Amino acid sequence: MKRSLIDYVVISLKGMAMGAADVVPGVSGGTIAFISGIYEELIESLNNINFSVFKGLRSKGIKHTWEELNGSFLLALMIGVFISVFSLAKGVEWLLEQHSILLWAFFFGLVAASIIYIGKQIKTTLWNLEGVKVFLAIIIGGSIAYIITTLNPVSSSNSNLFLFFAGALAICAMILPGISGAFILVIIGAYGPVLEAISNRDLKTILIIGAGAIVGLLSFSKLLKWLFKYYNQLTLAVLTGFMIGSLNKIWPWKVVLTYRTNSKGIEVPLNEKSVSPFNFDGDPQFLQAVGLMLFGFLIILFLEKISNKTNTVDR
Repeated sequence: MKRSLIDYVVISLKGMAMGAADVVPGVSGGTIAFISGIYEELIESLNNINFSVFKGLRSKGIKHTWEELNGSFLLALMIGVFISVFSLAKGVEWLLEQHSILLWAFFFGLVAASIIYIGKQIKTTLWNLEGVKVFLAIIIGGSIAYIITTLNPVSSSNSNLFLFFAGALAICAMILPGISGAFILVIIGAYGPVLEAISNRDLKTILIIGAGAIVGLLSFSKLLKWLFKYYNQLTLAVLTGFMIGSLNKIWPWKVVLTYRTNSKGIEVPLNEKSVSPFNFDGDPQFLQAVGLMLFGFLIILFLEKISNKTNTVDR
């Protein structure tokens, strides 16, 4: 596929959106990839990375190998992701502390619209056996995601082996629409150390986490490709369920049940429960939150419209 410089700039912008989503516990970069129309190409490109491709480097040359890897696409996307992660880490950390309701409201709108978008990709009805399977897959996916959002985070660890596996596990979640890699890091107690390493430019820790992420990414992308190839509709149904279940985590109004002390000695919420904005203890910022929900919702509709136009032109 021939692309212009503008095309690669757009891909980098999509990467920045994925990176921004991945920093927030509760929103998946995979969701952004899906709604921006690059998800399948991303999975396919990741699957192209294997030893056989690099073995042919000497005989086929750098140019052919680069094209076989879809290297320009991956490079543009990763540049966007890294720019976003390293530039927004401190900002998102501050927003989570100072304006959590408004931030969660915005992402709630994004994910709610994304559920509709991904659900529309399921081409079946409920009035046959395949439809029943799809319905059950949505229920199962939603139940699993909801249960995950109710789990209490465990104690954090800074060991190299722990951070390596944390990177591998988180990246698997990050490329799944509806499952937040950042939230998985929260659950296993690695979110604080990872965010602190990024904020402080701790190169050693970043490299360890990155190595784990690469191993997890290359391994899990093969499973995803297989699932989409042989169980496309059921896979989409499970992903839709994941996103529905994850809404509990990003509901803006919560009551804190227990606290934990982070690495800076500051008490932060540990276990929370979703409540109605009218039962929220404090200023619910209702109108602002609803406005940001609507804004996030409209952004997804806009991206869907652009994606549909792009797909029409490609055909």
